[in-house]
Amino acid sequence: MKRKAQDDMLDKPNGRAEKKRRSINDAAIEEDFRSGLFENAVLQEYKASYASSEPYKHEVIQNLIAPTLLRNVRTEIQETLSFTPKETDIYKIHQSGDLANLDGLDDSSLKLLPSLLTLRDALYSAAFRGYLSTVTGAGPLSGRKTDMAINVYTPGCHLLCHDDVIGSRRVSYILYLTDPDRPWKAEWGGALRLYPTQTYTGDDGEVTEVASPDFSVSIPPAFNQLSFFAVQPGESFHDVEEVYARKEGEKEEEDGGRVRMAISGWYHIPQEGEDGYEEGLEQRLAEKSSLMQLQGKGDKYDLPQAQIQPYDQENGYTSVNGDGKQPVKVSEEDDDTTLTEQDLDFLLQYLAPTYLTPDTLSSLSSLFADESSLRLSSVLSAKFSSSLHTYISYQELHALGNLSTPAIEASTTWKVARPPHKHRFLFQQPSPPAKNPAIEITPLSSLLNTLLPSRPFRKWLCLATGLTLTSHNILARRFRRGIDYSLATGYNEDVSRLEITLGITPTKGWGDDEEGEDEEREDNSASTNGAKKTEADEKPEDADTAGVGGYEVYMAGGDDDDDGASSNDENHDGGGSDHGVQVPLNINTNTGARASGSSSNPSKAKKKADPAIYNGDDDGDDGVLFSMPAGWNRMSIVLRDRGVLRFVKYVSAGAGGDRWDLCGEWRVEDEDEDEEEVEEGEEEEDKGGDGGSDEEEEEEEEGLTDGSDESSD
Repeated sequence: MKRKAQDDMLDKPNGRAEKKRRSINDAAIEEDFRSGLFENAVLQEYKASYASSEPYKHEVIQNLIAPTLLRNVRTEIQETLSFTPKETDIYKIHQSGDLANLDGLDDSSLKLLPSLLTLRDALYSAAFRGYLSTVTGAGPLSGRKTDMAINVYTPGCHLLCHDDVIGSRRVSYILYLTDPDRPWKAEWGGALRLYPTQTYTGDDGEVTEVASPDFSVSIPPAFNQLSFFAVQPGESFHDVEEVYARKEGEKEEEDGGRVRMAISGWYHIPQEGEDGYEEGLEQRLAEKSSLMQLQGKGDKYDLPQAQIQPYDQENGYTSVNGDGKQPVKVSEEDDDTTLTEQDLDFLLQYLAPTYLTPDTLSSLSSLFADESSLRLSSVLSAKFSSSLHTYISYQELHALGNLSTPAIEASTTWKVARPPHKHRFLFQQPSPPAKNPAIEITPLSSLLNTLLPSRPFRKWLCLATGLTLTSHNILARRFRRGIDYSLATGYNEDVSRLEITLGITPTKGWGDDEEGEDEEREDNSASTNGAKKTEADEKPEDADTAGVGGYEVYMAGGDDDDDGASSNDENHDGGGSDHGVQVPLNINTNTGARASGSSSNPSKAKKKADPAIYNGDDDGDDGVLFSMPAGWNRMSIVLRDRGVLRFVKYVSAGAGGDRWDLCGEWRVEDEDEDEEEVEEGEEEEDKGGDGGSDEEEEEEEEGLTDGSDESSD
């Protein structure tokens, strides 16, 4: 198979005006399909099957195209076309250009692709469009707006859950071009999987459909098989299962490399001038888009729901104290500028002594002020790290990937994050033993329930970053290999938020293993300065050199992302739309996640192109602000601004284990709010005071003060 060439003929149609489509009668078109397909009895059989299908209406037609024609198409693709590897938060594929551009090719290029052109014209012919319209009941389909691409999934490639709702799409389809002489096996992966929805009724009687985290139908690929369904906002959720790498002992001669090739795309509503065109219909469809639903009523059914715990600033109360049993009131002498002896005794149970010295904290604070981010290695103490490693390694022996969501939630302490078009992973939220005595105390629960919510840890974070923190929201997460991920979402608050991730993944092979367990288990109370350890970031490893995902990324968002909406603008089977968050094939960065300080170019997110047509990405600016691969005993601390996107890449089935972490969000006190409160207080004092003439009051109202209060600026 060819890779991307210097001059990709599909992406660069030589600037020629589009040629008129060939006019072909229905009888000639029917010869391009299998014999008997257009007989009324066959049509009615597919129509009935489609109408009764679950979890939503879909159909599969085997042996759709005349076999010789499709074999010739496959040969032309292999010998002529080039493919670009593409990766976003939602997919990883190899993709061709939009086949609509075939009409713009010169005659010499078209001579290389006669069968592909014949196939394209057959699929978008009036006869077959009418056939699909009858089967689906979706209404008339456009023959002018063709929208199709060739996608190749090799081992590790995948497409995560989405509903395909963008623009004027009406019917989605996939036509498989797998090896006709080597039947695809279901255990190789690559299946189209359909997700049911769950119905929730609110107190106001409003009904909301939310995608289930578990698929209910799996359709493995097969040569000359067409799968299709009507695009339905908030309902037509599906994904493409990862194509799995062969296991030890399996040979390429047996599977041909597991190359899942397919032509996929959409049929659109009729365009102006076509039969069936309805003025304003595309706008009305956009209003029903699932992207709008993501920002609306369905959010209250998402899991996890944030459990924001404010700190009592005035009285010094905290969620839990050192033993995790009850709130405590700190002494009058205590403040947030120093760690007391009691604080140090508590923190030393968990954190490496290196990170608790005044010099280290001062160095970290200076570095954070410059970078707005920190990477800390070996942050947990040797003793606690060892016990935690033992505990998680034991849990790794009990894989949960083969259990359904109800089974997991009924038999373990884990819950499943949902809906899957936003994220899917296992999570736990703080539940201190004082509130739930039945909870087993483990090294993991000690971090979740005792260390991270504690006031001493908050003080440590304040000293390490120079920020004042007012509340927290904490999770323990487990990303199962071959299943879990978190798609890109924005942050829409005006006040920056401090976010930490404590990586506790015990397995190797995540692309950044130069710091081995030996270093993690050393007595890190030695003379090595903690801030010096962070300087290793200056030459960080690529986030996904191992190709197994699981890395966490912060990226600059465009203007359209500032509302905090999910960025996964619903991609299809890898073709057409390209609206996941594009990630470079070689992630490598050490900057903080500050939108204003980014040198990245968010123009890709701002581009106002037809969202349903494939757009190539020739811009070399990747927009990555901060990234970190999964790993053991390492912490990232990031100050996140409005509009910055964040995601955890899908964890491949080829990973050495699950991805484990604890993550938290700390609200940063807004200095502007404090200044306003101070100014309001001073104004109240001025109004209540005896001194001051009317002229002075007028001067203050007009802003003609002596400038003595302007230091707050």
